[in-house]
Amino acid sequence: MAKIDCSTAPVRRGSSYPAPHGAPCAARMRQALGDAGGLNDFGVNLLTLPPGIWSSQRHYHSAEDEFVYVLSGEVVLVTDAGEEILRAGDCAAFPKGSANGHHLVNRSAAAAQCLEVGTRAADDVTVYPDIDMMIGPATGWYAHRDGALYPKPPEA
Repeated sequence: MAKIDCSTAPVRRGSSYPAPHGAPCAARMRQALGDAGGLNDFGVNLLTLPPGIWSSQRHYHSAEDEFVYVLSGEVVLVTDAGEEILRAGDCAAFPKGSANGHHLVNRSAAAAQCLEVGTRAADDVTVYPDIDMMIGPATGWYAHRDGALYPKPPEA
């Protein structure tokens, strides 16, 4: 299968972050287009950010490269260096192992869409430098920096 019908890829809303950290991302939408195409080595997501919504908590990866390309709209890229506006046609890259926390925020009045591409590394540790949170293979779930796990939500 080469062509992917984006309209049939499931839409994931919100995030898996433990409360209260998921609130800024509650209305974000992601479609795992790479999964829909059977890809395993890297992920490709179509990200839709309504006005006021974040892509994620600011974070960085120990073992995963990330790349984002803005398809439509406008987002603010927030990194350790500050903030800059990204518009349709702009892109940004985040090399693995660089402790430069980053995320996108839609501060405009219209929805924005981005293509996210990232490697998938089983040994990756994701660190959220603005909040007391991290996740990696040692914990398998979101943990405080001291290793104590955040409560998992009840199974639905």
